[in-house]
Amino acid sequence: MTVLAMALLALLAAWTALAFNRLVRLRNQTRTAWADIDVQLQRRHDLVPQLVTVAQGYAAHERATLEAVTALRTQAQAAHGAARQGAAEAALEQALGRLVALREAYPDLKANQNFAQLSAALIEVEEHLQYARRFYNGAVRDYNDASQRFPALLVARGFGFGAAEFFQAEGDNRAAPTLELAP
Repeated sequence: MTVLAMALLALLAAWTALAFNRLVRLRNQTRTAWADIDVQLQRRHDLVPQLVTVAQGYAAHERATLEAVTALRTQAQAAHGAARQGAAEAALEQALGRLVALREAYPDLKANQNFAQLSAALIEVEEHLQYARRFYNGAVRDYNDASQRFPALLVARGFGFGAAEFFQAEGDNRAAPTLELAP
């Protein structure tokens, strides 16, 4: 009986180790995916002051839009957690769409090479950010699924693996900002 009990105990220990290691791998994948989002958000945040500076010279009476973009950038940088940062970034994304749209109202701004380059860089960042969000949310889904399924949830609870937050924008039907460059 002791040999059987020891064999069962060894199997349980091996399974626990495998489940623990899988959860650690998935948690680390989620953290890495978040770091990728953070890099793209920082790139976006770095572009905002440059865009505002270039636009100020041409659209001085659009002060409210320019100040809103600057304030939302500050809020987005200060936000912590996927849900809060997602909401802040969604607001910043919409404001950036309005800022880029100023080029239509101001032909001189539209012709400005710096503004065109910054707008193109912003579009590239938005594309990378969209991919990074999808990857992060997929990693969160996999991690949460693994940590919430029985019997792995016993290991997850025992070792303090909590659920991760999805990165999503506020509202299900928000309109996507238009950040396309017109020729």
